[in-house]
Amino acid sequence: MSNPTEGIISLTKEFVENKLKGAEGGHDWWHIYRVWKMAAKIAKTETVDTEIVELAALLHDIADPKFHGGDETIGPRTARTFLESQNVDKSITDHVVNIIQHMSFKNSLGEQSFNSKEMEVVQDADRLDAIGAIGIARVFSFGGYKGNPIHDPTMKPKLNMSKEEYKKSNGTSINHFYEKLFLLKDKMNTETGKAIAQSRHDFMQAYVNRFYEEFEGKQ
Repeated sequence: MSNPTEGIISLTKEFVENKLKGAEGGHDWWHIYRVWKMAAKIAKTETVDTEIVELAALLHDIADPKFHGGDETIGPRTARTFLESQNVDKSITDHVVNIIQHMSFKNSLGEQSFNSKEMEVVQDADRLDAIGAIGIARVFSFGGYKGNPIHDPTMKPKLNMSKEEYKKSNGTSINHFYEKLFLLKDKMNTETGKAIAQSRHDFMQAYVNRFYEEFEGKQ
């Protein structure tokens, strides 16, 4: 007999993969795939409901507000509509939607109104995909998509931004390391996430240091 959990996970994977065809390279199906696999890995070291973790990981960026005029309701709404169409238990659906609504970096800049161990796992997996070698690739992919400068020494990073300031920020790709990526190491929730984040953080730091040397013709 097939596992009903495996069934809904498979259907969700298919739904998300089809939905995100042609998406920007840093927020496409393969971003979801990496977060899903990392979340499953971290979940093995935590006491969590793995079905909720996997569903939330798969659906967390089903409609990223950045690509929908800043609308923060469309993602949770799309996820809820899909899960309800599959007759997923209401308590699971509500939990997954709450994770999607509250797990983003920008939402961590404001007052927190929801948390769960499952969200901590998915949040760590998503943040890990924003740092390290993959994170570097994603920064420049999105910066190119937006037409942002790679680096402009006259433009300084905006530190300690509020959620609204962060949403409106449109600086250089290098500044984004200081405005977000270098901050993520200290925002990890799980021990597994913290360990992986340290290695990825160090790699990014070395990269940015080398970038400055090459920018100034020192290397």
